Formats: sequence, structure tokens, C-alpha cells
Amino acid sequence: MSFLEITQGDSPLLLGLPHTGTELPEDVAAALNATGRARADTDWHIHTLYDGLVDNVTTIRTRIHRYVIDANRDPAGQSLYPGQNTTTLCPTTDFDGAPIYLDGMAPNPAEIERRSKAYHAPYHAALEAEMKRIKALHGFAILYDCHSIRSHIPFLFDGTLPDFNIGTNMSQTCAPSIERAVQDICAQATDYTSVLNGRFKGGYATRHYGRPSQGWHAIQMELAQSTHLASEAAPFAYDAAKAERLRTPLKQILTSLQNWSPS
Repeated sequence: MSFLEITQGDSPLLLGLPHTGTELPEDVAAALNATGRARADTDWHIHTLYDGLVDNVTTIRTRIHRYVIDANRDPAGQSLYPGQNTTTLCPTTDFDGAPIYLDGMAPNPAEIERRSKAYHAPYHAALEAEMKRIKALHGFAILYDCHSIRSHIPFLFDGTLPDFNIGTNMSQTCAPSIERAVQDICAQATDYTSVLNGRFKGGYATRHYGRPSQGWHAIQMELAQSTHLASEAAPFAYDAAKAERLRTPLKQILTSLQNWSPS
């Protein structure tokens, strides 16, 4: 699929990058209002932040923007966070609750189904295939799902988000030693704050592919964008100095996961 970027490695680790894309098909772009076309809810520069941290890692990235369809939502449309504000499979608002479509132009069920088949299903078919390939090599596979978000979004959460937000769906999606290793590295990075299973407990990918009893492990990292952006507002510029400091604990995390074994 031309919108997917897949790099295969032979280590046990797979990086998922579902929200770094900024591409909008022409028909979708034409239906969006100025708020939608601004694409503020991108996981800005996350693929750059993680690039080259470890060798021989598999990565899967979609270049399609999450406003087209959110690759980290349940394709059946079930909420991952019942009772809390969140965005949907094909979002109609941004993270501040503001409409992103022109009046009357939001996708109907048929359009949502079309987008799901065109973009959501191929991304997850690639994840499924790579998890199977990696498990065949090692007897297990680890999905590390890479995310970021603004640290202040009152519509979604109160206060300021910690820097590292680790999600394992309440310790269900990976071996305890994987969760503990990531949590310990974050805690030892004293310039940063961290939380395990706070506001973000893992999205669809983490919950769907996290099957530790089958040798499939998954963990989500939601980074506060203040850790690597010059500003959490347009133009969302990458701060190379901030990012380089952050890459140190991130490299430790990925190295630990690459070296992990069930024993």
C-alpha cells in the first residue's frame, strides 16, 4: 500500500506509528474546515524522534492523517474510554471538541466503512503480519506503539499530562517484566515525569495485539509533546536539543525491549 511505510528488522521489536501521517486525500481535504485542515492533532515528528535509536527494528507507519481515519481506534466504533471525552474512528472534532468538517460534510456510515477498508484494515493487516513474522523468528514479539499529545487539553483531561504515559491496559497487554522495565527506565529519567496506566492506558493496537499468553506483547508510550517540540502550538516545530535529551531514555527503553526474553 503506497500510504504505508514498512521497514523490516529481525529483532523482537516492532514500532507502530499510527498517528504521524499528515496526508489528506483530496476528497477528505475538501470536506474539512480550517480547523480540520490545520491537522493540529498530529503526533508531530514522532517518527523522527525514534528514528535510528536502535538497529534492526521493524517499523510500520501510515502517512494518512488520523482525521481521515484513526488507525488506533476499534474498527467497530467502540469507545476505548467509556464515559470520557475522546475522538472516534473517523473523528468529527479535534482534541478541543471543535468541529473539523464543513457543515453537512462529516462522513456517513458508508464513507466510514470505505475509509476503514482502504486505510485502517491494511495498516492492521501489516501489523498482524509482522507480529506473526517476528514471533516465528523469536517465539514472541513486542509491539511498542509510539504516540504523543499536547500536555494541556482540558477537553480530554485535567491538569498537565506527565511526560511519559505508559499504557498496558492495566497490566494486561504484556509480560510484567516488560511493563516493569519500561516503568523503571522512565522513573530513572529524573528530568521527566511518568505514569503507568493513567489517562492513556493503551489504544486499540495495544489492546488488540497485547496477547501475552500467546507470546504477543504490546505497550503504548504516549509522550507529552512539550518534551520534544519547541511549542505545543502551530507550527509544532521540532526542538532538536529537547529531542536529543529525550532520545537517551527512549533508546534505553527500546534497547531493553530488544534484549528482553521470556526467561
